[in-house]
Amino acid sequence: MNRKSIVKLIIATLIIVMIFALAACAPAAEQVGEEEERELTIGIVTLQMRAPYFIGMVRAIEAAAAEYGNIRTIVVDAEGDVAAVDSAIEDLIAQRVDGLIMNISPIETLPGPMEAINEAGIPVVLVNRRFLGTGYDSWVGVDNLNTGAGVGAVIVETMGGRGNLLMIRGGPEDNHIGNARRDGVLSQVEPTDIEVIFAPEFGGWTEDGGFSLMEDMLAKHPNIDAVFAENDSMALGALKAIQDAGRADEINIFGFDGQRAALQLISEGTNFIATGLNSPSLIGPMGFNHLMAVIAGARRANIDTVFPVTVITEENVMQYYDPESVF
Repeated sequence: MNRKSIVKLIIATLIIVMIFALAACAPAAEQVGEEEERELTIGIVTLQMRAPYFIGMVRAIEAAAAEYGNIRTIVVDAEGDVAAVDSAIEDLIAQRVDGLIMNISPIETLPGPMEAINEAGIPVVLVNRRFLGTGYDSWVGVDNLNTGAGVGAVIVETMGGRGNLLMIRGGPEDNHIGNARRDGVLSQVEPTDIEVIFAPEFGGWTEDGGFSLMEDMLAKHPNIDAVFAENDSMALGALKAIQDAGRADEINIFGFDGQRAALQLISEGTNFIATGLNSPSLIGPMGFNHLMAVIAGARRANIDTVFPVTVITEENVMQYYDPESVF
């Protein structure tokens, strides 16, 4: 993150803390002082650490916590096993953690563990994936549908409203985040003369998955003009397959998230044209600061925080590109 972006994040965080402070009752102010004096233990639960996005989210939260001298973090990687998430949460409750931050996409509901968390009185903040239902204290994420629509508008403009667009999905079929991104793009593309081709399998949100699907689709569809992948990792894999086929000057790439490698390619004016911003480097620290406010006793009516819709192109990429970013 460049200096300008850091300053923006600090200002935004200060505003959020002020909002929480104003919303809190008088005893909460006394609690803030108490929290500054004692050690806090924060559990960070992630479904898996195999993808750059999830790794980046955890590292961003850890970095935010490291700014304080009295906060210890416990990171739990469930390695893709939903049952392991349940077990990990039970263990963190037994350890009497002071708060939880969870990024466990694509899980939509977690009724048993959430009930146990609430019964234990442990505040919980969700980052990236919002649960269906209640029980959490705060959620921080992006508007996937409208950000997808923003990317879709760039796709339509770049393609001139005609041609063949390949869509690579992350999966599974009921993944609400991926579906919202897809539907956002389609809302802009469907009224045009662009023909949409769906890759028949899921890319699994990985670079290898995007590469394999793109290889197959290039063999089956020789007239692909552009590719939209539901995240940048799959888009980068697709780009590699396109380059290997010698077609980088024919096919444009569009992604989602704002991964460092994608932003570098956009800044260089390559055929990676645009991506939607869903940065763990921004979402993670804001989620952490929300948790600190909740622990201090602050409450507010609207517990969901949605980042502004941002589409990154060559025109604005340097506002978001950080060559040292984990993600």
